[in-house]
Amino acid sequence: MTNFHYPPLNLMSSSSSGMLDRYQRYRQIIEPGFWILFWCVQAATNSSVSWLEQLRQIHHVEWWQPVVWEWSSCMVLLALVPAVIQIEKRLPLRWGMMRQNLTWHFVASLGFCVVHVCAMVGIRKLAYLSQQQHYDFGNWWHELGYEYLKDIRTYFYIILIVSFYRLLILRWQGEASLLQEPDDGQPIEPIERPERFLVRTLGKEFLLPASEIEWIQAWGNYVNLHVRGHDYPLRSTMAAIELRIDPKRFVRVHRSYIANLDFIVEIEPLESGDARAKLRDGQVIPVSRRYRDDLRNIVAR
Repeated sequence: MTNFHYPPLNLMSSSSSGMLDRYQRYRQIIEPGFWILFWCVQAATNSSVSWLEQLRQIHHVEWWQPVVWEWSSCMVLLALVPAVIQIEKRLPLRWGMMRQNLTWHFVASLGFCVVHVCAMVGIRKLAYLSQQQHYDFGNWWHELGYEYLKDIRTYFYIILIVSFYRLLILRWQGEASLLQEPDDGQPIEPIERPERFLVRTLGKEFLLPASEIEWIQAWGNYVNLHVRGHDYPLRSTMAAIELRIDPKRFVRVHRSYIANLDFIVEIEPLESGDARAKLRDGQVIPVSRRYRDDLRNIVAR
């Protein structure tokens, strides 16, 4: 086993730059570009399919009508993508928050559908009016129910795509591991309670200071070390990692979360008896009633 002798490195320093750093520079263009391309392809494909379907059923429709139907729907959905992403950020479907947040997502999907249908119908009516024709949406209650069955699927598809993309970025950023005892010589870090973690990313390695970890979250057979908007997976259980980190700095706030006290700025009690901890970067993590009082006592010292 190699005895690592790394100099102290800042998070995402030159040793971990490269492809990810170049991607991050264009991320604000690539991410919206993906959604624009996605919905344009959907609109073009659906328009062609709808037109061929109308011909197959020998319905008399003009060529522009299926185009208006499909493009009005897809362009409104494109406009709603940022709202869904923001809702997912505020109500993440993470382990430990799934049950309470999923209910709110179903409520949000209703609003998503209503806005989509109203805006879509409005655009269609204007398009038909420009051709001196009348657009009839049909029975609103019947059609709204039909559209909701499609929109709730679309709503959660967007969340699924965002979650999968986030997982890819997470894996790209690197996977953390505990520094291990070398075969010979003295270890450069305390093995029982390390001050740094080793992160491997794209064939490179850097050291992640434990003090910069804002919170730790259970994730299946891993725990995620959250640092400055990045998550680094570490193969460990919550119980095992809790024994390896500084108890003066890190405190268990939930069965799935450990928080760094240095980053907690506010504790908000909830009617259920649980609470939420707000961190410096605006992120919110759950605090279960089992740990709430202990956390408040520690913070108040």
